[in-house]
Amino acid sequence: MESNENDIGDILTCHKKRRESLIPILQKIQDKLGYITRGTVSEVAEYLNISESEVFGVASFYTGIHLTPRGEYSVKVCEGTACHVRAGERILDEVERKLGIKHDEITRDGKFSLERVACFGSCALAPVMVVNKDVYGHMTVSRVVEILRKYR
Repeated sequence: MESNENDIGDILTCHKKRRESLIPILQKIQDKLGYITRGTVSEVAEYLNISESEVFGVASFYTGIHLTPRGEYSVKVCEGTACHVRAGERILDEVERKLGIKHDEITRDGKFSLERVACFGSCALAPVMVVNKDVYGHMTVSRVVEILRKYR
């Protein structure tokens, strides 16, 4: 999934050298590399003439921007109130058991990563699990196995 960090020059030059370009640049870099590397933080800071700490601060603030590698399939389990009261914790436990990883970890083969999410805003579908951009509502422990099997 990871590409050469030197490949971001084309992304940078497509954007104006203004602070407002920071988030779109980070999003495009993540689309290309899968996550924001330490090296790209430095390159972006230099290009926009801002500090590395500002770039890192923005990248670490937004949950949609990742500073660590993600699996080919990013599994996210909601921990919001609606999901919690509908046994969302059991869904998370089953995903951890089936994949053999915990929150913010990646499987050895690089296929799956796991994240706990505060809320997806899909409370009517609680409990909710998302794999990449596929949303699965009304989750049960048995559906976890069935859904993960589709991505193996």
